[in-house]
Order: sequence, then C-alpha cells, then structure tokens
Amino acid sequence: MIEAYKELDIRVQKWIFKQGWPNLREIQSKAVKPILLGDRDILISASTAAGKTEAFFLPACTMIADQENGFGILYISPLKALINDQYRRLEELSDMLEIQVTPWHGDSLQSKKKKAKKDPSGILLITPESLESLLMREAGWVKQAFSRLKYICIDEFHAFIGSERGQHLLSLLNRLEHLLDRYNNPIPRVALSATLGDLESVPLSLRPNKSLPCEIITSSKSQSTIKVQVKGYLEPSGLMQEDSRLPAEYQICQEIYQRCRGGSHLVFANSRRRTESIAAQLADFSEKNVVPNEFFPHHGSLAKELREDLESRLQKETLPTTVICTMTLELGIDIGKVNSVVQVTAPHSVSSLRQRLGRSGRRNSPAILRMLIAENELGKSPNFIDQLRLELVQSLAMIRLLIVGNWFEPADTGQMHLSTLLHQILAVIAQWGSIRVDQLFTLLCGQGPFKQITPDHFKRLLSHMGATQLIQQINSGELVLGLEGERLTNSYTFYAVFKTPEEYRIVARNKTLGTLPIDTLIIKDQNIVFAGKRWKVIDIDDSKKVIYVTDTIGGKPPKFGGNGMSVHDVVRQEMLNIYTSGDYRIDVGSQKVDFLDDTAKQLFREGSDFFRKSEMSICPIIQHGSRCFLFPWMGDRVVNTLAVLLMQNKLTVESFGGAIEIQNASKEEVANYLVDLAEDVMPTELELAKKLKKEQMHIERYDEYLPEVLLSEGFGKRTFDIRGTKKWIDRNKMMF
Repeated sequence: MIEAYKELDIRVQKWIFKQGWPNLREIQSKAVKPILLGDRDILISASTAAGKTEAFFLPACTMIADQENGFGILYISPLKALINDQYRRLEELSDMLEIQVTPWHGDSLQSKKKKAKKDPSGILLITPESLESLLMREAGWVKQAFSRLKYICIDEFHAFIGSERGQHLLSLLNRLEHLLDRYNNPIPRVALSATLGDLESVPLSLRPNKSLPCEIITSSKSQSTIKVQVKGYLEPSGLMQEDSRLPAEYQICQEIYQRCRGGSHLVFANSRRRTESIAAQLADFSEKNVVPNEFFPHHGSLAKELREDLESRLQKETLPTTVICTMTLELGIDIGKVNSVVQVTAPHSVSSLRQRLGRSGRRNSPAILRMLIAENELGKSPNFIDQLRLELVQSLAMIRLLIVGNWFEPADTGQMHLSTLLHQILAVIAQWGSIRVDQLFTLLCGQGPFKQITPDHFKRLLSHMGATQLIQQINSGELVLGLEGERLTNSYTFYAVFKTPEEYRIVARNKTLGTLPIDTLIIKDQNIVFAGKRWKVIDIDDSKKVIYVTDTIGGKPPKFGGNGMSVHDVVRQEMLNIYTSGDYRIDVGSQKVDFLDDTAKQLFREGSDFFRKSEMSICPIIQHGSRCFLFPWMGDRVVNTLAVLLMQNKLTVESFGGAIEIQNASKEEVANYLVDLAEDVMPTELELAKKLKKEQMHIERYDEYLPEVLLSEGFGKRTFDIRGTKKWIDRNKMMF
C-alpha cells in the first residue's frame, strides 16, 4: 500500500497528507498501477463511500498533472448535481496541481465554459446530453480540445447499463474515438459503480467492441454491518367518522417522525405523490409540536434552487435533516453521513434497494434500513390477492436476495434501442453534414454499440426516415437531414434520448379521476385499478392522452399492483421459496435472524397460511368463485405474455404484482388453453406486439418516428418473453 502511495505525484501525496489519511484505502491502492499504465479499461466496483472517486482521480490527475494543452480527463455523470458535487470535491486537489476543472452542463456558469473554450485543459465534468451538444455543434473544437485525452471516467455506471441513455453514452464514446481517430489507440474507459450484478459481463457493456482489455477492481473487505427492520401496518377498511383507527400512511408518518427527528435520514417513498404527502404530514407534526421543521421533499419536479439548498444542508451536517425522496438521491451525490434509510412500500428492485442502503453505514457506522409496509385490513370479504400479503413478501424476498445471496438484477443488454438509434442517425448527420449509408452503419452498428441491428433493420429504418422527411439522400448518394430532421435537431431538447412516462387522464362518464403515468402495459378491454377501484378500459385516445374507463364488478381491488417497474424472475422465485418454506428469516451462523416487528410477523403468517390453504404449491391455478387466479411466480415479462395470450382467448384479465386474475373462467378452461398453447406453435413477441395500437408502444422518446414493424419488434422484445412463458407452461402443466 505504501508503494502505491509513492507512485503518485508528490503534490497528490501532499493532498492526501492534508486530508489526514493514514494511508490509501484498499480500493485506491489497487487502482493506482492499472490507471497509471493507461493501457486498459478499468471497472472499479465497491460499496458507497469506499473511495471509488479518489481511486480514479488520484492516479489520473498524476498522469495529467503537467499536461498544459487539451483536456486530459473527461468525466461523465448521469446527474448535474453529481457534477457540481465532484467539482466541489476536486477544488482543493486541482488547486494544488494547478489543473483546470470545468463543470459543463445546462446550469453551469457561462464564464467557466468560455474559459474552457478558449483554453481547454485539465478535467471536463459533463453529462451525456452536453457531450452530444458539443459533438453536434462544435465537432471541430472537440477534435482539437480532446486531442490529448488520456481517460474517460463514467460515474454511477450501473445507472447507464442496459438503458436508452446508456446506449446513447456508448454511441457518444464511439463517435468521440472516431472523431479523434483513436480506434487503433482507444482512450481508456474507467467505470465507477457501487451496484453491478454479474461483474464478468460488465466489460462488454463498457466497450462492446472489446478493443481494450478490462481489469476489474473490487474491495475484498466485507460490507459494513447491516441492520434491517421491517415494520407492518394495517390500512383500515371503511374508516367511519367516529373510528379511532388511523390510516396506514398517517401511522407511517408517526413512525418516521419518532425515529428520524434529530438526525439525518433518507426516506424513499417511490412516487412523487407519496413523497409530497409524507413530507407535508411531517411538516404538520413539527408545526403542531412547535418545533423547527426538518423534513423536506426532494424529487425531479422541484425547482433546482430548492433541491440544491436541501443537498447543501445535508452536506454541511450542521442541522438535522430528513429528506423524503423518489429515486433522486439514490445515486452517489455526496450528502454527508446519513443515520438510516427508510423505505416506504416495496422497493423498485434489489439493485435499487442496494444502492439506497449504501447511502447509510458510512464512517464505520452500521448501514440501517427500515422498511415500512402497509397491507389492507382483510375484513369480512377480503380480496383474494390481498390475503397473500404480496407487497410484504416481495419486500422480504428483495432483502434476502440482497443480504443472503448478494444478488441484484443483471442489466438487460438484449434490447434493440431503436429510438436511440434513430436519434443517433440524426445526430451523426447533423455532426458531419452528410454521410454515406455504409459509413453510418459501420459507425453506429458495426463498430458502435447497436449490435442487435441487422443491415435489413437499418435499411427499413432509413427508408422510413426518408419517407417522413427526417432524412433525404442527395445525388451523390449521401444522407442529409430532411425538413423534419432539421426541425428536431435544431431544438435544444434534442440532445436527450430519454423521456419521463407520459401522464394520461383517467376519465369515467366525462369525469376526470386523475392522471396515471403510462409506464406499464395498458390495452383496451383490460381491467385496471385506480383510486382504489376497479375499472375496465373502454377506449384509449392517444392524441388527447386520455384513458376512458367504466366501472366494473369484482369487489374490492387488491392493494398491491406492483410499482410500474419490471420485476425480475429471480425476485418472484424467491417469493415462492419464502411462501413454500413458510420462513423468511436470514441464517447467520447457526442462528436464524428475525427482522420483522409483531404486526409484520402477523401479516406474514396470514399470507403464508393462505398460500398453504389455497394449495398454491400444488397448482399455480386457483379457482375462487366465478374467477380464476394464475400465479406464475415469474417476472413481469412472462406475466405480461400470459396476460395477453389469455386476453386473446376473449378472457377478461387483470394482473397485480405478478398475479393474474381471470373473470368468469374455470380452472380447467384456463389450464387446457395454456397446455394447448404450449403444444401449438406459440406466437412470437413481435406477433403479440403487432396486436397493440402503435401509439401504445410509444415508450421511448423517438418511438413515434419508427416504422411500425420495427417498433413492434423492439416493443415485443422489451415487454414479452415467449420462450420463458413456454418453459413455465411445460414445467407446470403436470400440476394443472
């Protein structure tokens, strides 16, 4: 470790001494030599606050310390806030080395950008969208300013992998190497992340063409101590005026107020509505008790100044602060020491839970997770699905997978990313002015990251883009922007490839019930749950963004319908293991550790007993009156596939948290249909998607510009899983 320290620039050594560090941390020592060699890609994966950022910057700054002209380091972050945070953290080190550090994003000071434009050097901190803007508008300057680039660092790499934005980033890096003529001498890429699944598969996500080897650096030290508690709450049914019982959310707010007041905590509430509701209730408690409010909301819709003031308050650690947030504080912006993390409702994913848990447990203190889960009171005629206590058991499964199996969701790298490909075609043409078809295919697909795209796909896409005036082919055979392409690329909003889910109004009998973000499959004749009631979708008006619904029978709907994000097969299989064994506890040595409070234990017993009484381990199809319930215990792609296949058989279907309810159907009818399906030639994912309206597949930002056949193919791959569904039917048909 001392040897690694000595390999750094003497000014970097002085900076380390000034921090009062006795030595480099393990991950930092391991990274020094590989980064100084500068001949490979590097993946640094360690827990939050393990020193990953310094593991990269200390040796990288050593390498560029005496470089006077041109940027030496390009640091790419998914968040503007993280760039601002890194700028603050690098200030002292860069001053000692006399290195210029430039934050470059939409909110950065123009004076700093102008200075870097005039004299590019040192470190550039940037988002993918701002890098796209530079490549398109300032390609000549980029070629000169990045001519001596030594490293590209990607922070929070897990936030990019498998996503549209990640595909955009890989394409940007490929285009940058092409512009700098660095294909034969690639620029080393260093990825930093606290949350990566199968590490061996990650290098391919970092550099798909494998033109550089990749070294993986991890910490051998075990995680800090983890303390977990799950608390259960009952949502009273039919509260009356004189009823003394309290709504579950009010009880949860009381718990947060009691546990968190006086310290620094993060409360993840998953939705913006719940975030605002909890923050408002906690502020009311503070006012009622005549004490200063220390509970504040944090989400993407808040004004920049409000978010930054709150982040600054957390960093200073001088005032007790509890932040109620969505996913906005999940990534690695430095928010100081957090005493605990509170999760209200089931987390989006195991990966998300891991990232959130990593926000506490710093500076040798234990990582503390409190999970607060509400379930419906069952009453006299309980909903069938509510009796399983699915939200609680999904939460338990995620905790077990994280702590016992150290498992989290692998990135889905098999998608086509057609929306991003269309965006990149326009961006590249805008960058170069014109380009030949073969050059474009080679740049984006052959040498670039769009490996799923065949020449036939590419031709279809270009032909459609020509027909819609996005591009046109001139006499020389080269492609240029068309009228519509010019309009799109000239907009300041063009640089981003992602979009937030569109809000559709839910309308019943000309009365608007509210809005719903469309991030899950909604199709005509499907039943949905909204505002605590069941509704049948009678029409979808995509032009007006309206879903028309009518009341439907079926009793009280279940409380837990999932949270809009796709749940993985492994999570549902672990739920089945918990139900089958009747045990959620975690083995530590020869002991079993229980982490549920009394209410949560009672809720679990209810769910476990109902699972056993319903004989779900014997058969996944359960008859309940005139309705039939199907429990595949598989991820959402298999559930989506089964639901749509059943709807094609004219059955009325709705799905909740991985369970499928079929109205007016017998167990035998459903079982026979599924067996017949598996024995016949099943439709492809493309064929299933083709039965949907084109507008219903507009998930990504530029989907509306895609030809219908390609849109259907991409959507089918993303939403359905025919092979997994067939395997599930074959595996279970003897139980039907």
